Amino acid sequence: MTRRESFLRLEVLLVFFPFMALAASAQPLLPQPPAHPRILLLKGEEDQLKNKIAVNPDLAAVNSIILAEAEKIISAPPVERKLTGKRLLDVSREALRRLFFLSYAYRTTGDMRYARRGEEELVAIAAFQDWHPDHFLDVAEMTTAAAIAYDQLYSALSPETRDLVRLAIRQKGLEPSFDKRYNSWLKLTNNWNQVCSASMAIGALAVWEDDPVYARRVIERSAEALRIPMREYDPDGGYPEGYGYWGYGTTYNVLFLSAMEKAFGTDFGLKNASPGFLKTPVFLCQMLGPSGLPFNFSDAGTAAELNPAMFWFAATAHDSSLLLYELRFLRSSPNRFARERFLPALVFWAPDSLPAGLCEPTTLDWMGRGRTPIAILRSSWDTNALYLAIKGGSPSTNHAHMDIGEFVMDWGGQRWAMDFGMQDYNSLESKGVDLWNARQNSQRWDVFRYGNAQHNTLTVDGERQIVSGKADIIEFSDKEDFPYAITDLTSLYSAKLASARRGIALVKGKWADVKDELETQDAPVRVRWIMLTSAKVAFTPEGDAVLTKNGKTLTLRIMSPQKAMWQTWSTDPPHDYDAPNPGTTLLGFEITLGTKTQATFEVAMLPDGIEASNLPALKAWRSFTPSGVCDPHAINCLGVRTIPRSRASGETMQESPQRW
Repeated sequence: MTRRESFLRLEVLLVFFPFMALAASAQPLLPQPPAHPRILLLKGEEDQLKNKIAVNPDLAAVNSIILAEAEKIISAPPVERKLTGKRLLDVSREALRRLFFLSYAYRTTGDMRYARRGEEELVAIAAFQDWHPDHFLDVAEMTTAAAIAYDQLYSALSPETRDLVRLAIRQKGLEPSFDKRYNSWLKLTNNWNQVCSASMAIGALAVWEDDPVYARRVIERSAEALRIPMREYDPDGGYPEGYGYWGYGTTYNVLFLSAMEKAFGTDFGLKNASPGFLKTPVFLCQMLGPSGLPFNFSDAGTAAELNPAMFWFAATAHDSSLLLYELRFLRSSPNRFARERFLPALVFWAPDSLPAGLCEPTTLDWMGRGRTPIAILRSSWDTNALYLAIKGGSPSTNHAHMDIGEFVMDWGGQRWAMDFGMQDYNSLESKGVDLWNARQNSQRWDVFRYGNAQHNTLTVDGERQIVSGKADIIEFSDKEDFPYAITDLTSLYSAKLASARRGIALVKGKWADVKDELETQDAPVRVRWIMLTSAKVAFTPEGDAVLTKNGKTLTLRIMSPQKAMWQTWSTDPPHDYDAPNPGTTLLGFEITLGTKTQATFEVAMLPDGIEASNLPALKAWRSFTPSGVCDPHAINCLGVRTIPRSRASGETMQESPQRW
């Protein structure tokens, strides 16, 4: 028999006698997992968890929130299978929140009321006709919900409920994941792969005894699939889809790693296979400005989120500075996160000891390369610090907007240059918008919040950025008095401009600067410079724009071109499917540039009482210092950092074994 004939025979066996074939396969690598409960919190670990809560006030507060929410869930009716548009996702997520909270409450208190209510919820979702495989994220989150509760409540469930839930996980969760109509996510580079692969593994781990060979197959397939999206964090930890989807994809990725290490003592070599993955908590920490708001490019919301996965990273790296914002959020308004469905995981993943104060990172500025390059500059980690961030990348990236070259800016605890953020998908899909077509002439780019004309970047002759273009950050320096980043936007405007570069800088930690250097081609063009703000805008006789917000004042001064004058544009959307944008203003200027012309746009952003001076051309930034002395540490780093700037902070500082 030839090798090809052998493979053909094996394929026939796999199609017609799958379990027989799998049972006869080689000895699997995975060992037998522990008995139930085995997902995240093993049997007998309750006392250890209670001790951790007892000595950490932050975890005690989270524990109280979870128990209070569990009490509310007890009196609520079970979830129902109701689609919102083309998704069951809201129901799946609420089921996960309820079942995770109830399971946690039962494990930590032993109160059977939580177990009985969890069993009621499990029976309800098991009775659904399906978990909506047409949108497989719905299946993924429902499988996670059922698996965690089945495992954590196992001893309290009736035999009939165990059988019912185990069958539902198999038939409505795992089996559809082998159907080619639904499993294209196995090869994707984005959050879909992370969420779906992790959830299938969690489901298989929960029902391991039902068919160990099948469960191993599911788990090992998930481990292999996850290698694809985990490479997207390389080389520096950046996440191409932005702040919001970092929380989604990375949380499920961590859920997989945590569960596998707990059950089998292995991470399948994944943590160290992609060098960027263990660096990614630095990216997330840097994505939050002193205002407490995220750099919400692409499909991210405007509000900051609590990310339980950051507690896993902090424990893994032995670095409490990674929790600077997470602890700020918890200590300022803990009840705000009562609906975070992974809140119990935060308690499981948290280090054994959390700092009483706030531990700040020692490095102020950061750059991440990869599919969506980002540069972050900040004067300190104080809540009143200056913060200036810029993104490169491409509109072709999953969930991207035409926001390439966009910047955001914080000062005095306020967000001055902002991003609208995402619009609810169903609000667009229900109106028939072709939302997921990202081609150049797609209706997607007609959505008001998605086009470049409404982002803090450039628009040339009113046209869209080029979808196939990509901007890299070509220079970055974190030198003491003049940290800066420069991105090359040329490919986004190559139909109109021969060259387009944008630089951002902080000058002595006192004021911020955005500088564009443009070169036209064989025809005149009209270029619009935009900054979106929620501040009140007024103009001075000298031509400055004065922004006021919550008792703070920021002055915007056009340093170049001198003939430019500030103007504003409405943010009232043009279509009935666009979301309203109250309290916002598009501030900027327009200039017509002649044929084969070189031009410089420069805008200084000046806090109260600060004056500015013109900065040199971008090519001279490498050797420029505000005092005019050449800085030997400034280099064309292309991702190689200069000597990190030290922080100057009035907040409590605690030493950490490892700092970034």
